[in-house]
Amino acid sequence: MRNEYTVQLTRWQRLGLTTAIGAVLAVGATALVVQALDGPATPTQTAQTTDADASAATEEPARATPTDTPAAAPVEVEPALSAPVAAQIDYLLAHWKLETYNSAEWGVLGENDCVNFASQAMIARGWTMDGVWSSPKNGNAYDAAAAWRSSTAFMNYIAQAGKATALTDQQRDQVKVGDIVQFDWDNTGDRDHTGIVTRVEKVGDTVAISFAGHTLDSDYRSVDTAITVDHPGGTAYYWSVP
Repeated sequence: MRNEYTVQLTRWQRLGLTTAIGAVLAVGATALVVQALDGPATPTQTAQTTDADASAATEEPARATPTDTPAAAPVEVEPALSAPVAAQIDYLLAHWKLETYNSAEWGVLGENDCVNFASQAMIARGWTMDGVWSSPKNGNAYDAAAAWRSSTAFMNYIAQAGKATALTDQQRDQVKVGDIVQFDWDNTGDRDHTGIVTRVEKVGDTVAISFAGHTLDSDYRSVDTAITVDHPGGTAYYWSVP
């Protein structure tokens, strides 16, 4: 009896052990199932966070809004010269220097040769002499008519003959290459110097004019320099030649 009981007890123990092991296995399986169900959420969330961090780390910094560069003032290009004006300018540029004066034909008026030279240029342009404005072309400038060699007489001649339109310095935007420029250095109403416009530069609202002349010999002398530096307070006038 004792041995049977022992054996029987041992069988119960085995049964209990088997039950216990089964229970442990069941609990372990349940834990694995729960882990399988809950586990993927954490890695996925971690991966999303990592992607966001990487995106933030590699994102380019905000670029500053570009500032528009102010447009440069338009530069107006001078129109092509007509044949008469081109001939006039060619003559001026060929004879403005003392060593290239055309004195053999027209002579020289000492330190006051400006109008004599301007008159020569107008002949090169196509003007013709008349009873008031003329030169014998004999090499002696003093034999020429007053309107040919005097700035004030030349002004009066142009006005009376109607060969050009008078412009003030406030109308310099209407001045063109080949026009006549005259100066009143002391603002007394007469004309003290005469030249021919050789360049007009227009940049925006600014107009810069240059001229050629004798005594002071020049090819591109600035009008502004003439009335502000050379003769401060002087006034420039123009004749617009058609």
